[in-house]
Amino acid sequence: MTAKKSAPAKAAQPAAPTKAAKAASGDPEDKKKTAAKPAAKAVDAKAGKVTLHHGPITALGWPAMTMTFKAAPSLLTAIKPGQSVKFTLKPTDGSGEVVAIAPQ
Repeated sequence: MTAKKSAPAKAAQPAAPTKAAKAASGDPEDKKKTAAKPAAKAVDAKAGKVTLHHGPITALGWPAMTMTFKAAPSLLTAIKPGQSVKFTLKPTDGSGEVVAIAPQ
């Protein structure tokens, strides 16, 4: 009897971002989901909060609005009020937490 050789295991591929995560990124290049460039309105790094104006995020059912989000203080050091930003939002119970943000 001969033992069968098994095929080498495939390397695990990173999971593709969900539709909600893509939409929540605030990427102004996706005009279907974001009508206006996201902008920082207020930043309180000590409190870990940032107020952002963003266009509609259709995957979450959100219209364009200005909203305050939690964020790690270390993420907010380079963000100034009035700057256009690109951000990634982790949706949480009707709100969200900014998990990445950068000036544009």
